[in-house]
Amino acid sequence: MKIRPSRMIDRLPEQKFGTVFQKIAHKMQNGANILNLGQGNPDLPTPPHIVSALQDGADTLQFQQYAPFRGYDFFKQAIADFYLREFGTVIDPDKEIALVNGGKTGLYVLSQCLLDPGDIALVPDPGYPEYHSGIVMADAKPYFIKLDEKNGYLPNLSSIDSDVLKKAKVLFLNYPNNPTGAVANDAFFEETATFAAAHGLHVIHDFAYGSFHYGQKPVSFMNASLGKTVGVELYSLSKTFNMAGWRVAFVVGNEEIIEAINAFQDHVFVSMYGGFQQAATIALQGDHVHIESLKNIYLERMNFFIRQAAKQLGWKIERPAGSFYLWAPIPDDFEDSHAFAHYVLEHADVVVTPGGVFGANGQRHVRISMVASIEQLALCIDRLSILPICFQQKTRI
Repeated sequence: MKIRPSRMIDRLPEQKFGTVFQKIAHKMQNGANILNLGQGNPDLPTPPHIVSALQDGADTLQFQQYAPFRGYDFFKQAIADFYLREFGTVIDPDKEIALVNGGKTGLYVLSQCLLDPGDIALVPDPGYPEYHSGIVMADAKPYFIKLDEKNGYLPNLSSIDSDVLKKAKVLFLNYPNNPTGAVANDAFFEETATFAAAHGLHVIHDFAYGSFHYGQKPVSFMNASLGKTVGVELYSLSKTFNMAGWRVAFVVGNEEIIEAINAFQDHVFVSMYGGFQQAATIALQGDHVHIESLKNIYLERMNFFIRQAAKQLGWKIERPAGSFYLWAPIPDDFEDSHAFAHYVLEHADVVVTPGGVFGANGQRHVRISMVASIEQLALCIDRLSILPICFQQKTRI
């Protein structure tokens, strides 16, 4: 009998990160010592007090039973308190919070809740490729908005074609930005929320890197005057608390969108393990010491890599305003980012993410994750230094 998957499976885009992972696995099977700076996968452990809270949760009878479909009130109150303390944002824990099993799941759920077949979703380019998956699952269409360095990697909303805006229903934003590290300010979010209200757009702000800034502090989209009127914000504990494998995230904002998320998840995911909610509550209620320490570690790593890349390679890389990625221009001799990334993997056993994974406008860059020790970063520079590559950039027209 021939199995015929649904049309939705046929629509799914290629899992671009998966191709890179396959190459890495193949080389490691053949004995290669891979330096993986391609994933945004924190290398440092989850703080002990958070792990301890999970261990306590495993012994709690209440958490061995089904959790409330929409989550425990104590966790949602901790989220509201965290947002008020960190971002000065008032969130109603009863009506303006939905729990999701990781940021990626949250993006999928939001697309299913907001997009109908034929709708257009406005997507940043370069931008996180997982936005596309939920869009095509909903049988909607992505429309890519160029993020230009000259504009601080902020979208020029006035450049969007009027015919596109008539069909557009969702606008994805992500600041601090993956992959560029750009940070948005209050003025941009005010302008965006006003634009969204005028054109009937629902804004989804991916705030996964909200705690990582090196100067201008990131602001919540929910602080815009019309922020809650037009959209929601997705926050993940993966990066802030080194909890990537825990898959704990939440959405805050517009009450009607939150209700749609909860209604959808009542039929699909039926809540989050109570032990995770307890541990995540402990994480959010902690002081600033962990977050500040983690920021300083990433900042030290970035400064080291940028300094050594310039000194040993003649490779000029700008320090980002946020996130823990370097958005590095590729040498002129390479056709595109995929060619450069393939070359350094094959000849130096170094993994960087091709900028083309994030969209057509990322083809002249690679993303380098600072999820390795200073010693490993130094080894990466040493390996690159022996390659016959001219890293110095010419002025591109």
